[in-house]
Order: sequence, then structure tokens, then C-alpha cells
Amino acid sequence: MELTRRDALSALASVGIVAGGGSAFLASGDDGADVSRRQIVETMGAAADVLYPTEVTGIHAFVETYLTRKIDGRPAYRSQLGRAVVELNETAQDWYDAPFAELSVELRTQLLVEMGIPEADPSADPGETTARRLRYYIWNDLQYALYSSPTGGRLVGIENPQGHPGGLTYTKQP
Repeated sequence: MELTRRDALSALASVGIVAGGGSAFLASGDDGADVSRRQIVETMGAAADVLYPTEVTGIHAFVETYLTRKIDGRPAYRSQLGRAVVELNETAQDWYDAPFAELSVELRTQLLVEMGIPEADPSADPGETTARRLRYYIWNDLQYALYSSPTGGRLVGIENPQGHPGGLTYTKQP
């Protein structure tokens, strides 16, 4: 199953973020924040490679489109996501001598497990520990983006995810 940019826009619509603009997201490069937008997209794409089912393709374009629209105009969210990305990359550098995105999929998976991210309480305050912050801003956000999109929803039997009206073919079904 291929994720598309349209899937990313549908996922954003489910959280009330209206799509528009953002085409210069990566072209703008560093916008003065501690972490560049490119580094956020690369790290999140690498995390999605680990978290998404193997039958899903088109991950990096999906993640880029999703983040482009979600970060723009939300400096507080961008700051917290950037903090999580920096912490993940610093840990990867300390433990495996490379940024997270440059590790193999197996080492990325191992790192996430070793950091305790799968076991971190998803409902707890994300600001308390690194594991909770990474769980909230990286793991949960990527999972939500996937399963709130039409393609991701079909993977788990949700034919018409929240925020997606289903399109013309859905309404013409008997």
C-alpha cells in the first residue's frame, strides 16, 4: 500500500489542520531554530521506516507533507518536536556513533527499544522524561498520522477514518 501526499492531508484534516502553502518547507532550510526542518523530516522519516508496517510505501513523502503542514504556524509544537529529535539523535550518536537516520533499520529499532520508548506511558506528561517525550512527539504522532489516513486506515480495517469523507467511490457503494 502506497501512502500519498493526499493521505497526509487527510490525516491533518482529522486533527483540524487545514492544508495550504508549505511547499517551501524544505527549501527554507534552517529557520533559526535549534534543529533544522530538514533534520526533523529526515529523523521522523527514519522513525517511520521502523514504526510503519513493511507493506507501506511512500513513507518519506507522506511524512514530509504531514510535518510541513503540522509544524508551520505552530512554534510551540515545532520546538517540542525539535527537542525530541535532538535528544533522539544525540542518543544515537552517543550509543552508535551516528545520527538516528544514518543507522540501519535494525539498529534504529534496537535504539528505540533500549531507550524504553515502546513501554513509555503514552498518556503521561510528555515533558517528564526523554522516553515519554519521544513516545509522544515521534512514536504517537507518526502512528496517528498513518492510521488516520485513508490508506493507513484500510490496513487496520477502518474504511473511513475520522475526518475523511470517503470520496465519491465510497458514497456510490450500495
